[in-house]
Amino acid sequence: MNPSKRRTVIAGNWKMNFTPAEATAFINEVKPLVAGKNNCDVIFCAPYVTIAAAQEAAKGSDIKIGAENVHFAEKGAYTGEVSAQMLTACGVEYVIIGHSERRQYFGETDETVNLRTKAALAAGMKVILCLGEVKDERLNGITNEVVSMQTKLDLKDVSAEQMKNVIIAYEPVWAIGTGLTATPEQAEETCGVIRDVLTSMYGAEVAEGVTIQYGGSMNEKNAAELLAKPNVDGGLIGGASLVAEKFKAIVDAAQ
Repeated sequence: MNPSKRRTVIAGNWKMNFTPAEATAFINEVKPLVAGKNNCDVIFCAPYVTIAAAQEAAKGSDIKIGAENVHFAEKGAYTGEVSAQMLTACGVEYVIIGHSERRQYFGETDETVNLRTKAALAAGMKVILCLGEVKDERLNGITNEVVSMQTKLDLKDVSAEQMKNVIIAYEPVWAIGTGLTATPEQAEETCGVIRDVLTSMYGAEVAEGVTIQYGGSMNEKNAAELLAKPNVDGGLIGGASLVAEKFKAIVDAAQ
């Protein structure tokens, strides 16, 4: 982390977990555990149906509630989708875009990720943009090329001014939900590559201000070591964001 240049952000991605009642209970449990942790922002990105309950439970705290995805159209014949305008009307500030599970299971591409990103930014939202390599790409030594290409494609036509509202989450796909984790050195190297690409696109000042999270099975055991790296500015947390004490430990490590 480099808190003198950019904000540290710990964001929980609940995925398809928690009913509204369960979300309320969880937020009420975790609120006192992360209270006063002013050195980092705390966000929980929730399934659409739990957002309102989570927001209500989070009132009076510094916890922000986000969404896990957004469509690129304002409205139309897109059954089952939710627009950025719908989310902002509900007071949602943050949204995850391009998560590997959306790419893998629901056919999202760099093109649609880019469209969703631009739509969310145009609506005034803050985007957590996910990108990362699969196992074969890591083993074949093309991680840097893959994340460089994704960064450029996913941020196509996104302005330097809009980058103030973009967080990038580097998530090695082979480390998500597998229990595997990139070493701190691997995470630092790849986050550094992403920052170098941002420098080539927007200049050093903008690039140095962008928060880059690590999103591959960060947990209470490895968070401190990962967050000690200068280009790892936080975490996008999966399984550990469903357990209050584990999530607290990650937030503590970010202090």
